[in-house]
Amino acid sequence: MKEFSAIDGTAPDPLQVCRNYAEKLRSADPQLCLLGVGENGHLAFNDPAEADFNDPLDMKIVNSDTVCRQQQAAEGWFTTYQDVPERAMTLTIPTLLRVPKLIATVPGPRKANISRRALEEPISTDCPATILRTHPNVTLYLDMDSASELDK
Repeated sequence: MKEFSAIDGTAPDPLQVCRNYAEKLRSADPQLCLLGVGENGHLAFNDPAEADFNDPLDMKIVNSDTVCRQQQAAEGWFTTYQDVPERAMTLTIPTLLRVPKLIATVPGPRKANISRRALEEPISTDCPATILRTHPNVTLYLDMDSASELDK
């Protein structure tokens, strides 16, 4: 069965939302994950300070850093930076990496630095996107702008 399950970020009990969504996700057994890489290297809302490559949770509540919040406003998800919530619900990195096939897009000039970092820096939570290099079936799509800082 195919269905879309939204995450209610306004629910009175966000921890219960995380538990319920994680349970739903486990039972759905997704085979494909479409994701992006944030300007600070975040995957989902796993900013560098929140990223945990061995997180025991499937979904959690995190604090969003300034770069992430600025990106949300710049991309038009919120009218102003002040409107961007300081906390977010996110799938954890191990949850994302359990999906057999990942397709990540990293478009635009604002993503050039993080594209280089994700592909060239040592794997670490300083740039969570570096962990994508450990996945056996990931495709990363860059455009000319986001690839502009790559040496190769």
